[in-house]
Amino acid sequence: MRFLLLATAEITLIRWSGTRQNGYGMKHQRVHTTTRNRFKTLRDRRLGPAPKQGTATHWRWTLGLAVAVLFGAVLTGCGDDTDDDSGDELTIAVENAYLPFNYLDPETGEPTGWDYEVLEEICERIGCTPVFENFPWEPMIQAVADGQFDMAADGITITDERAEIVDFSDSTINVEQRLMVRKGEDRFTDSSSFEEGDFVLGTQIGTTNYNTGVELVGEDRVQPFEEFGFVIQSLIAGDVDAVIIDEVAGQGYIGENADQVELIGGSLSSDQLGFIFPKGSKWVAPINEALAEMKSDGKLEEISSRYFGSSFTITYDDLEFPEYDEE
Repeated sequence: MRFLLLATAEITLIRWSGTRQNGYGMKHQRVHTTTRNRFKTLRDRRLGPAPKQGTATHWRWTLGLAVAVLFGAVLTGCGDDTDDDSGDELTIAVENAYLPFNYLDPETGEPTGWDYEVLEEICERIGCTPVFENFPWEPMIQAVADGQFDMAADGITITDERAEIVDFSDSTINVEQRLMVRKGEDRFTDSSSFEEGDFVLGTQIGTTNYNTGVELVGEDRVQPFEEFGFVIQSLIAGDVDAVIIDEVAGQGYIGENADQVELIGGSLSSDQLGFIFPKGSKWVAPINEALAEMKSDGKLEEISSRYFGSSFTITYDDLEFPEYDEE
């Protein structure tokens, strides 16, 4: 913005309407630059009240000078990457507690995960700045529906019920819901034998895992938890007999804990995951376009391979869980 401020500083006779900023009497908006279109735009400039009689010629000359200087500044700015603005901010709600999608790195404490890498790549392609905001899972979907965030990314299953209040992106990942049990479990071998007993099932509240659990054994035998890490901890501690988990997250969790937990039985449900947005969001189309490109050129598979496989060894036991602002 330096070239804009210099241009306006030299033209002191022009009166502009709107909020005064920096003492120059001009209201200006940010200049946006996208990855694909390296150009600058100037908007929302409006002339103020008409000049007094007798000064029209001088004002016309000054206005012409202003247009010339500003036009030259725009052309100069187009070739100057030092004043690069990375574009519109995209606010993204993440839980930072759901492996491997988003979590706090055990070594650095910095937020990271599949969601971060994928959305940073998407923003690089469509020209936006991702702003990740720490937010708990349970109220997340409603908060996005209310416009509190531009979108949310948290391994969210695409359902008709949720689609009534938010818009979904195209599918990012296909997941199977499975039963996870303690290693060596011999009281049941699959969902049918689990259902026949009086066993207790752990899930995270507000998830499709919870809904599947209720359909399987009834609400009385489902123990809900606010965070998924607590679900796994309760299983290892023996507080519940099994948990329902998305297979990709389950494989990521097992990692170095293969001697403590395992997946059993077949798929309980096959689900598609996606990002969510407020209804009518401008972001759905460009993000879907970027996702399609990433699927086509192999970038999405490249990122996923680092998180959904045996090479990913971070577990919930390694993590510090985030604190959320009270509102």
